[in-house]
Amino acid sequence: MSRSRRTAGAAAAVLALSLALPITVGGVAAAAPRSSTAAADPSSGVAGAQLALPRPTGPHAVGADVVQLVDADRLDPWVPAAGPRRLMVSIYYPARPGTGTPAPYMTTDEARLLLQLKAPGVPLPPERLAGTRTWAFADAAPAGGRFPLVLLSPGFTMPRQTLTGLAVELASHGYVVALVNHTYEDSGTVFPDGQIRSCVVCQNIPGGFAALEESRAADLSFVLDQLTAHPSHWRYAKMIDHGRIGIAGHSAGGASAATTMAADARVRAGVDLDGQFDVQPAAGGVGSRPFLLMGSETHTPSGPDPSWGHAWTDLTGWKRWLTITGAAHVSFTDLADLAAQAGYPLPGILIAAPRAEQLTREYVTAFFDRQLKERPEPLLDGPSSDNPEVRFQQPQP
Repeated sequence: MSRSRRTAGAAAAVLALSLALPITVGGVAAAAPRSSTAAADPSSGVAGAQLALPRPTGPHAVGADVVQLVDADRLDPWVPAAGPRRLMVSIYYPARPGTGTPAPYMTTDEARLLLQLKAPGVPLPPERLAGTRTWAFADAAPAGGRFPLVLLSPGFTMPRQTLTGLAVELASHGYVVALVNHTYEDSGTVFPDGQIRSCVVCQNIPGGFAALEESRAADLSFVLDQLTAHPSHWRYAKMIDHGRIGIAGHSAGGASAATTMAADARVRAGVDLDGQFDVQPAAGGVGSRPFLLMGSETHTPSGPDPSWGHAWTDLTGWKRWLTITGAAHVSFTDLADLAAQAGYPLPGILIAAPRAEQLTREYVTAFFDRQLKERPEPLLDGPSSDNPEVRFQQPQP
């Protein structure tokens, strides 16, 4: 990387299928491939069982679509010779029950590349990872009505699919969710023409993480342009309520949520899941718009990452700072839970993977329900005896 900084936390899980110490790169813990891997627990009894995301809890069935968007006005920032910036976007939406066919987690090629980069030597067939049950249905007929739109951005080196559980949960509660893949920033993306674009900047980001977050902000605003255009580049775009738009992300994707809000006034509310801010001021452009900070114990007022304290000061509107006790960096994604199901539970995580994923989904959904649907959400008012793992931080100026 162009510069080295203390990573957020003593160690970070790289993928759901192996544990690696983080490379100190910018503001997030990046992948560190390792030759040795954790052995599967022979008593787990899950050697061939289908992996599955948590069942969504909302009243809606969930449809799934995948679209390619091409920004003809912008060369790819990492590989200009590749031409215009191309992005793959998974869209999850409220659907009519009983329509469509089960949507896969990812393609087999994407699963293979993910395992090669993040967990070399782990004997998990890529077909099994690709076939993870998502509870979403491809080509499902859309539900009637208009719904808020939430953009989701994954962590650095992680494909978009690592936030599928959160996307499906939000869609089941009445949101259209655009889960954006940032090309050349993850293990590998398959495009409709069969081309595969793997990570170019995983070992060195020109301009560092601030440049990456600004590039992602451009990606996310472009996706928003395309989904709200007339005509739109998505067949069910009439479902989207243009006046109710939010954004969330994990790690670098969470930091990019604030960067996007600073550049795009259309985005009304944002969430950062355990991501260090690299663009300064940390959240100065968010202003009075609502923002949720939710992270591991790395991100506490006395923790090793000061950027959240700076962001807290910059945020002048509705805000919350939540810490999940015992969570690791990967706990806010699908990965820890899938690792445990596959027989490779990640060491060093002190909260059960399904519980951390449940809390993430509950609080993020409550946040968007409050900010985009104007519903009262007591869950966000303060500590709950039902969720003792969640601490509400109140840093003093």
